[in-house]
Amino acid sequence: MVTAQAQRGNRNPQPGALPRGPGYDMLLTGSAGTGGRSVVNEKENALRIIRFDHPERIVGGAPTHDISYFGVNHESFENPRGHDVPVGTRWRDIWGVGWRKEMDGVMGYAVEHPLAGLKFDSYRWPDPDDPRLVRQIHEKARLADRAAKLLCGSHRETLWERSYNLVGMDRLMLAFYDAPEAVRELFGRVMDFQLGIARHYAAAGIELAATGDDLGAQSGLLVSPEVLRGFFAPEYRRLFSFYKGRGVLINHHSCGHVEPILDVFMELGVNVLNPVQATANNLANVRRLTQGRMALSGGVSTGLIMAGPVGRIVAEARRAMWMLGREGGYFCGPDQGMPFPQEHIEALRAAVAGYGVYPLKPPEEAGAVATQR
Repeated sequence: MVTAQAQRGNRNPQPGALPRGPGYDMLLTGSAGTGGRSVVNEKENALRIIRFDHPERIVGGAPTHDISYFGVNHESFENPRGHDVPVGTRWRDIWGVGWRKEMDGVMGYAVEHPLAGLKFDSYRWPDPDDPRLVRQIHEKARLADRAAKLLCGSHRETLWERSYNLVGMDRLMLAFYDAPEAVRELFGRVMDFQLGIARHYAAAGIELAATGDDLGAQSGLLVSPEVLRGFFAPEYRRLFSFYKGRGVLINHHSCGHVEPILDVFMELGVNVLNPVQATANNLANVRRLTQGRMALSGGVSTGLIMAGPVGRIVAEARRAMWMLGREGGYFCGPDQGMPFPQEHIEALRAAVAGYGVYPLKPPEEAGAVATQR
């Protein structure tokens, strides 16, 4: 999910993103529809988006104060920097997975899988109550401005990705069929850890849990809906039910083609799905299936934002907001994080701010109003 903090950035877009004029600052703050004054703050507006409850404006993402346990980003006690290391560096994370940094600016590759044999007897599982892992959760939570931002706890690589890093993806794919009970034990132990971390997040008072596993490729699923329901859903339900019982919202990440499993996400209680890849899904159908039940975040093609030009980016943002967000439930942003050309990402930000004020107008009408401003 692209957060509002990431979307704000430099508020001086290059010419061409939107017409300049006296109302331009209002467009950037998203408050043009109320005479330059917002009725609700960013946090409340985001909650209204998630609840399909008459938000004031579409934005790039919910304002969050993010907290995490040590190790969520593949850090280790020997390498506390995780992937922020020179090319060629090798290390093991807190799970014992071996990583190698191969390209600057890109996360490393998992090259050693400690559970490749699916034998667990001698493996030492990380302890979710280890003070070295959880101390920073509570330290960072104390710094949050709860009135302005949602306190958000990260469960990066919640289940599937954590498991295939431990086992190796090829072996794990086969194990669904030739060693199903070993997969169930693996998934259960991984989720036991996540639930232990969730208890610390809950004690810290999080309002939003960021979970995620990439379950889709460009044109299909990585696993069948039957495997998802049989192996994944029971474990996800353990974690999501823990949070739902405490009023915590779920923001779930899954790249790729996910249309066939939207019903599973909604049954599990996901509140926001990201990044809704534009070239991997029929976005109109995704909205039809999720309207009023699950908010969406992303939806603007990363390829388009990278390539431009500015006019096409603005037009696509307007189209996405009208298609996905005219009844609430939509955060408009890139469908992947990339090092975008500054002019291009600023064009998207300005388009969201300028054309995303409710009540939304169809793209052709929105263009005419912006020109008048």
